[in-house]
Amino acid sequence: MTRNFQEVRRRALRGRLLGAVGWVALGMWAVEPALAQKDYPAKPVRLVVGFAAGGPTDVVARAFADHAGKALGQPFVVDNKPGANTILAAQAVAGAPADGYTLLFGATNHSMIPGLYQGRVKFDVVRSFRPLCTVASSATVLVVGPGMQVHNLQEYMEQARSRPGSITAGTAGMGSSGHFATEMFAAARGLKLNHVPYKGAAPVVTDLMGGQLDSSFATLGSVLPQVRSGKLAALAVASPKRSSLLPQVPTFAEAGGGDYSADVWYGVLAPAGIPDSVAQALERVAVEFAKSASAADKLHGLGMDAESSCGSAFAQRVAGEVASYTQIARKLNLKAD
Repeated sequence: MTRNFQEVRRRALRGRLLGAVGWVALGMWAVEPALAQKDYPAKPVRLVVGFAAGGPTDVVARAFADHAGKALGQPFVVDNKPGANTILAAQAVAGAPADGYTLLFGATNHSMIPGLYQGRVKFDVVRSFRPLCTVASSATVLVVGPGMQVHNLQEYMEQARSRPGSITAGTAGMGSSGHFATEMFAAARGLKLNHVPYKGAAPVVTDLMGGQLDSSFATLGSVLPQVRSGKLAALAVASPKRSSLLPQVPTFAEAGGGDYSADVWYGVLAPAGIPDSVAQALERVAVEFAKSASAADKLHGLGMDAESSCGSAFAQRVAGEVASYTQIARKLNLKAD
């Protein structure tokens, strides 16, 4: 009886020991990825940009990459993948592992993809990505050339109403951010403007100054020197607040244009499913970058302001823009090749 009792006791102790070892092993297995995330980044990070080197998005991306590399102790390597209206870059990131080592440095163009391509891409602009943070914004500004004798937004709208379709509004091309900004404002205020698409922003500015074009909803960076020199007149900025670069120019709301905003964002997105700890580390770095004096100097030189909108706020912005741009694209039957 005693021997049987001792044998049962030995088996019970052996079972408890094996169980404890199993739980410890399981715990170590669960902790391992957490430790890996805590040590992020353990190797270089790839930052994919959908524009060619030297453009505004690329310049901001490289400034952010330099800051992030120093802050996190690993290189952030910019990988330019221009083409197909930033689709090639977005597709490369959407299909990458969600481990934080492949990121997208994008701009407002990202939100326009569904409207312009309408189901012809292999990823979902909203669901395939986790928006982390914006780091900069560029205001859209309504400018007029010397050929259009108006002094404020109210006079511009009055002329547009009195002569429907006669006022020309030039943009950098069909489906560009300026095109969407033009059509959204016209629809909101019941105006009919004559959209004139160009191949890029430079010829728009040239024709505005030459009097061949009346107006343009342009990114601030593309017209800032001409506005400051008095060659073009800025009537209003399409942002919630005035631009620090043109503090004397009112917002559309202040100028009587209603609650209208069309500023362009630049920011970092990751593949959906990225670990929270990695996302939070990247968000902290993005906020630090946007608050730095060096970033402010770099951005002001490009006609941009530092801005950090992160997490759910950034995600809601992207989703809202996708809905708005898709609606406008369908209404105007805008389709990219």
